[in-house]
Amino acid sequence: MAIEIRALQSLAEMAGVVELQKTYWGNDLESVIPAHMLFSLAKHGGHVLVAFDGDKMVGALIGFLGTSERESKRPAMAGLQIVSKRMIVLSEYRNQGVGYRLKLAQRDMAITQGIRLVTWTFDPLLAPNAHLNVRKLGVLCSVYLEDYYGVEGSNGLVTLGSSDRLLAEWWVTNRRVEERILGSRTDLNLEQYLGADTTIINPTTMTDDGLLVPAETALAPATAMALVEIPVDYARMVTHNPDMARRWRLHIRAVLTQHFSRGYVITDFLRSRHEGRDRAFYLLSYDGPGGVQTDSSRLN
Repeated sequence: MAIEIRALQSLAEMAGVVELQKTYWGNDLESVIPAHMLFSLAKHGGHVLVAFDGDKMVGALIGFLGTSERESKRPAMAGLQIVSKRMIVLSEYRNQGVGYRLKLAQRDMAITQGIRLVTWTFDPLLAPNAHLNVRKLGVLCSVYLEDYYGVEGSNGLVTLGSSDRLLAEWWVTNRRVEERILGSRTDLNLEQYLGADTTIINPTTMTDDGLLVPAETALAPATAMALVEIPVDYARMVTHNPDMARRWRLHIRAVLTQHFSRGYVITDFLRSRHEGRDRAFYLLSYDGPGGVQTDSSRLN
C-alpha cells in the first residue's frame, strides 16, 4: 500500500475532505468542518493534510495555529502552538499506520513553522488512541478536561452523557519524542516496570463473564512511577454494559485528576498480557511538588 501525504491548498479539493469527515460524523452540521473553513485554515497558517491511496482520500488531519488558554495573560506568541483539531481515517485503512504518518507530517509542518508544541484532546478510556498518542508519538498528558464538550448531544463527542478528555502535549523537537519516532529509545515493558516496584494503583478484577471492574479506591504509588489500568476495549463496554462504562468513566476521572494535582504526568502507555489476560496501562511519572512545567525540557 503506497500512501502519499499531501497538504491541500485549493477550495475545490476541500469538498473531498468534507465527504471524508461524513464517513465518521455523518451529516451532523455541528461536527463536520465545511469546505470554506478548511480552505481558510489552510491559507492562514493552518493545514489540511490528506492521505491518498492513488486518487482516493483515505485519511485527513486538520490543524490550525492557536495559543494556550492556561497562559492567556501572556503575549500570544509565548504560547503559540498548533491545535490539532481532527483526524479521520477510513475504517478499512485503520491500524495500518495511516494516522501515524499523518501525525508525522504534522510534526514536520510544525518544525518548518518554528513551532515546538502541538496539542489535541482524546478520550482517556480509548486504548487505541492512547497507544498512538502516548506510546508511539511520545505526547505528555497532565491536564484532565472534565466534560470538555458538554454532556448532551449525539454527534460522537459525548458518550453516555460525558465528554471527558486528556490534553495531549506533543513537544515535537523534544529528545524523547525524536527517540520514539526514530526507534532509538529503549522502552521498558510492563514486566520491567513491575520488577522496579511500580505500583498498579487501581488493581482490577474480572467478573465471571469477563467484565473488567475498577478498584474502589486508588493505592498510593510506591515509587516515582505508577501504573493506571484502563479497559482494552472501552467502546465495546459502552455498547454491551453501559453501567460499567459509566463506572469506569468516574473512576478514571477521579484517579487521574487526583494524581495530576499531585504532580504526576502520563509519560507512557503499555498494552501487554499480565496475569493471564490482555491489559492496558498508563504510566504516571512524578514531576515534582509544583506539578508539571510548561516547557519542552521536562521528563527527557
